[in-house]
Amino acid sequence: MGHQVPVTEELHDYMVAHGMPLDEIATELRAETEKLGSPAGMLTTADQAGLLTTLTRLIGARRAVEIGTFTGFSALAISRGLPDDGELICLDVSDEWTSIGRRYWERAGVADKIDLRIGDAHDSAAKLDGEFDLAFVDADKDWYIKYFETVLPLIRPNGLMLFDNTLAGGRVIDADGPADRKEFNAHVAQDDRVDVIMLGIGDGLTLVRKK
Repeated sequence: MGHQVPVTEELHDYMVAHGMPLDEIATELRAETEKLGSPAGMLTTADQAGLLTTLTRLIGARRAVEIGTFTGFSALAISRGLPDDGELICLDVSDEWTSIGRRYWERAGVADKIDLRIGDAHDSAAKLDGEFDLAFVDADKDWYIKYFETVLPLIRPNGLMLFDNTLAGGRVIDADGPADRKEFNAHVAQDDRVDVIMLGIGDGLTLVRKK
């Protein structure tokens, strides 16, 4: 039987340092976000950022969409994996928080790849068109099934959808765990249009490959 290594904060830092460490721009963006206090809990982890960049490159993504941008850390990671003529559409309701990300996107030279659309993400997602290679969803969890059903038809075969926070701090296996995450996890697990793998990275990251 295999052994699961518990990832402490120190081990996480070691893994990032020996994998794809954050550069100065990404580090400063994280530091500024952490100054926001409790909202900083929505920040994507550093190891997830490296994975997002790598997966974007691995599948040769040229067009991606992100639902839930916050201060732009994950968008920075995805956009860095896109080619120079790639496009990342970011949907978020907050002009205040995303304005932080805009400054760092400019510094990183990826702002021209990012189309930020401020407004209700439910409405914005419904208005998406064309084909996408990759989607990253980190927004209101009770809408995960709706986002999945809305975006999946737009994903090309062998394209990827990624959903963050799907383990809810490990509480998904508790009897009183979050119903929204439980319902979403069960929904995608039984969908024969996709292959699904759940990773114990960050707060749980679900990778969904469209067949």
